[in-house]
Amino acid sequence: MPDSSATPPSIVRRTSGQLILLLALLTALGPLSIDLYLPAFPGMAGDLDTTAAGIQLTMTTFLVGLGLGQLFIGPLSDGIGRRKPMLVGTFVCAVASAACAVAPNVEILASARFLQGLGGAAGVVLARAIVSDTSRGAAAAKLLGVLTIICVIAPVIAPLAGGAIIAAAGWRAVFWILATLVLALFVWAVFGAKETLAVEDRNHGGVKTTLHVAGVVLRNRNYTGYLLTFCFAFAGLFAYISASPFIIQNIMGLSETRFSLIFAMNALCITIVSVVAAALAGKVSYRRMISIGLVVAVLAAAGLLIFALSGTPTAPMLVLFAVFQGSLGFIFGNATALALEEAGHHAGTGSAFLGCLQYVLAAAVAPLVGLGGEDTAVPMGIAMVAFAVLSAVSFITLTRKTSAASAPGADVLTEQAGQPVS
Repeated sequence: MPDSSATPPSIVRRTSGQLILLLALLTALGPLSIDLYLPAFPGMAGDLDTTAAGIQLTMTTFLVGLGLGQLFIGPLSDGIGRRKPMLVGTFVCAVASAACAVAPNVEILASARFLQGLGGAAGVVLARAIVSDTSRGAAAAKLLGVLTIICVIAPVIAPLAGGAIIAAAGWRAVFWILATLVLALFVWAVFGAKETLAVEDRNHGGVKTTLHVAGVVLRNRNYTGYLLTFCFAFAGLFAYISASPFIIQNIMGLSETRFSLIFAMNALCITIVSVVAAALAGKVSYRRMISIGLVVAVLAAAGLLIFALSGTPTAPMLVLFAVFQGSLGFIFGNATALALEEAGHHAGTGSAFLGCLQYVLAAAVAPLVGLGGEDTAVPMGIAMVAFAVLSAVSFITLTRKTSAASAPGADVLTEQAGQPVS
C-alpha cells in the first residue's frame, strides 16, 4: 500500500478536482447509507423476524457510530495525518457493509451498522479537514459548498434508487452495492489520495496533547458558535426527515411514489440554494448568508407548527417543507467553513466535533418526533421551531465578526491561488 505521508507539503497545495470528487463521494456515504434502505423497512422486519422498532435500531446504531467515529478519527488525524485514518476507516466500512448484507438477524445487523457508521465516519470528518488543509477563505467555502451539494443530492437519489434495487433484488442487495462502492473508493484512495497535513503542523504528544487541543478548539467562542449553528440547523432538518414519511403518507394520504417525489424535490431545494451559496462565496459575506438562512428557517418552521396545530393542510405544509430545506443551503456550507477557519491547524478536531454532535443530535431527534404517534405533525413542528431558534440564538450570541467571516474577498489577502495560509 503506497504511502504519501512523506510528501513535501509544497506538493499538496491545492485540492485537485479528482480529490474533491473522491471526498464528495466519501462524504455522500453517510446520506446514502441512511436513505438507500428506507423503502425496505417493512420487508426487513418480516425477513429478520423483528419489529419496526428493531429495524429503527439499525438506523440509530449507524448514526451513533457515524458520530462517535468522527470524534475519534478527527483528533487522531491531527496527530498522524489524514491519509492513514481515511484508508483504515474506508476499509472497515466496506467490510461492515458486506456484513450487513449477510446478517442473519437484527442484532447482528445493528452491530454491523454501528461498524459501518464508525468506518464511514472517516470519509465524512476527513473530507472537511482536507479541504481546510488545502484551502482558505472563499476557496474553502466553495469546496465545502460542493461537499454539501453532494450530500444533499444523495437524499434526492437514494430513496428512488433504493426502491428500484429492493424491488429487483431485495434489501440485502442494497448493502452489497454499498460494500462494492466503498471498496472501489478505498482502492481509489490508496492510489489517488496524498497526505495533506504537513508533519510540522501535526499534534505530537499522544492523548494529553489531543485533549489539550480539544479544549483549545472548544474554548474558541466563534468555533463553538458556528458549530452549534450548524448542528442545531441539521437537527431541525432531521426532524423533518424522520417525521415526513408518516406525515405525508398517513396524514396527508399521499402515496409512497408521491412521497418519494416530494422528498426528492425538497432535497433539490437545498441543493439549488447550496449551489447559489457556493457561487456567492467571496462576493457576499458568509455571515450575511447565514443570517438570511436562519431568518427564513425560523419563519418556515413557525409556519409549519401553526399549520400542524390547525390540521396539517397539505399544500401550505409542502411549500413550507421546501422553504425550510432551501434555507439550510445558506447555513450548512458557510457555517462549516467559518467553524473550520476558527479551528485552524486543528481542523481534524474541529471537524470531529462538528460531525459527532451533528449525528448524535440526529439519533436523538428521530424518536422524539414520533412521541405523539403517527397521526400528528405537532411534535415535528415543535422540534423544528426549537432547533431553528437554538441555531439562530447560537449564531447571534456566540459568534463575532472577523475579517474572514464578514468581508467579501478579505480572504484574498491571506491566500494565493488557493494555497493554504502559512
